[in-house]
Amino acid sequence: MAVSVAGPGLSAGESGSSLRDEQPLAAKVLVLAHRGASALRPEHTLAAYTQAIVDGADYIEPDLVATRDGYLVARHENNIAETTDVAAHPEFASRHTTKVIDGQQVTGWFTEDFTLAELKTLRARERLPAVRGTHYDGQFQIPTLDEIIDFTAAQSSVLGRPIGLIPEIKHSTYFRKHGLAMEDRLLQILQAHAYTRTAPVEIQSFEVGNLKYLRERLRHSALRVRLLQLLDAPEQQPADVLAAGGSLTYAEMERPQGLAAIARYADAIGPSTRQIIPLRPDGRLGLPTSLVRDAHRAGLEVHVYTFRPENMFMARDFWQGSSSLARSPEGSVSEIRRYLATGIDAFFTDDPALGREALAHGQG
Repeated sequence: MAVSVAGPGLSAGESGSSLRDEQPLAAKVLVLAHRGASALRPEHTLAAYTQAIVDGADYIEPDLVATRDGYLVARHENNIAETTDVAAHPEFASRHTTKVIDGQQVTGWFTEDFTLAELKTLRARERLPAVRGTHYDGQFQIPTLDEIIDFTAAQSSVLGRPIGLIPEIKHSTYFRKHGLAMEDRLLQILQAHAYTRTAPVEIQSFEVGNLKYLRERLRHSALRVRLLQLLDAPEQQPADVLAAGGSLTYAEMERPQGLAAIARYADAIGPSTRQIIPLRPDGRLGLPTSLVRDAHRAGLEVHVYTFRPENMFMARDFWQGSSSLARSPEGSVSEIRRYLATGIDAFFTDDPALGREALAHGQG
């Protein structure tokens, strides 16, 4: 499905010459709910996942971190200072600390210092209050992966359609060093639930070694799970490579030889939007890179992250109004359509309803 979109800042001629000559590998381009419908509800809550499913997401994304007693819970990182009300709990004040995680010094409260029962006393908060408000702060718990799977199974039954799960393993090397390795636990949980033994599941990570490990484990498993190699900024390194003193960078992984290596253990790559179409110095979209085409030639799908519906996250082509904090729904739809034209196979969005609208327009 190639989509021809001229759009703001790009002439029809440019669109035809640079965007329409790559087709998706996937039979259907998928809408992936980034942390749920996180533009509308606090991320990684059942409320965010509910909204995403209602709005037509094909998959919902639980980022996974571990508790002190080994449970897998949905948080974007193990530091919960920004996304929970932990700072308002005096009983946990002594657990405020500084750690080195994936080579970076981080200060806050961390899931591995809490039992699940303790985390359940906290409530979620909006990560971007200045942009998305605080209307739902204090209402929702931190869900476990087991709870998310049961919830998704129920929603799938009610709606009569499969709803995929695309969990991301966060800080894999860090947690393994602390005796809380998540890979085997994740596979055990997926195997234990009837729903995830048959539903679409794709595991993602910015690290390399854990995906290779999972590929080997899955060869001997009845689970039908796909793997997604996420790609960070080109000059950066996967955390496991960094910890081992290796030299591999994401830039090397994006080159044809690197993509061929990824294809031996993963089904797709997950680059950022700007790795597909970079921004020009004026903040508008430039010309596409060859990454989608190169990945497809290696047999890899391309699952792009992340489209957000506020001006501050979009290319200047698509702003509505002058405030960087303003929502621009029509702009987000137009930006997604521009990227669909490059042949991407799936995309993460904070607002799945807009992603679904972009696909409907593109297919119309």
